[in-house]
Amino acid sequence: MKRITRPPGARRNALFVAVAVLAATSASVAAADDGRGPLGVTARASGTVAASRVGALFGDSGALEGGHFCTASVVHSKGRNLLVTAAHCLDDGNLRFVPGYRDGKAPYGIWEIRRTYVGDTWTGVQDEDSDVAFATVADQGGKGVEDVVGGNTFVTGRETGATAVTVTGYPSTLDAPITCTNRPTVHSRTQQRIACPAFAGGTSGSPWVNGYGEVVGVIGGHEAGGDTDDVSYSVVLGDEARALYRSTQEQ
Repeated sequence: MKRITRPPGARRNALFVAVAVLAATSASVAAADDGRGPLGVTARASGTVAASRVGALFGDSGALEGGHFCTASVVHSKGRNLLVTAAHCLDDGNLRFVPGYRDGKAPYGIWEIRRTYVGDTWTGVQDEDSDVAFATVADQGGKGVEDVVGGNTFVTGRETGATAVTVTGYPSTLDAPITCTNRPTVHSRTQQRIACPAFAGGTSGSPWVNGYGEVVGVIGGHEAGGDTDDVSYSVVLGDEARALYRSTQEQ
């Protein structure tokens, strides 16, 4: 389950080493055909415009540093205030979203989540095939979060593996995002998977963004996103996700 916060200490150090080694070997890996970076290699995410659209989710109390437990990202909407994440990330009460979060700092502000959208099937039985959700955040200074960091396009109906995707997220043991590009594969009719090392607890909700700036998956679904750090899952975004997204535009 990619949401679970694992203890710091040896686990934290191991993740730092793993990411550093993977980044160092990137030159020997074939370049992605339509995504950013080499295939199947995880490294620290740089502070790009695209990375700033991804942020960490926090509870409503305490300092930022070390307190995040899931990942979310900004997607385009009429209200310019919409996030996409995993449904199991929104089980708690009051939440805050910090785009581009690094080392205890919020370079683009701290945004209060004001409303969440989950599907009826998730609300009823927490069906893994419904583990995708949206949330709106309150404006700041008359601006929406999309006005500040931009937003990717949320799309449904894309064929799994049609293009490589870049996954960016926040392991709970790190205070900076990691990123990896690879080509998803089919797990089942309703679930897709991707092999990217070091995506540990805290990366639930991480967006899968293709080379066209489209979100075609979100870590979650099977095993709440995966029970190992090296393979992650996403719901195949289809009719249910499309209807849920449309419901956010009617408010």
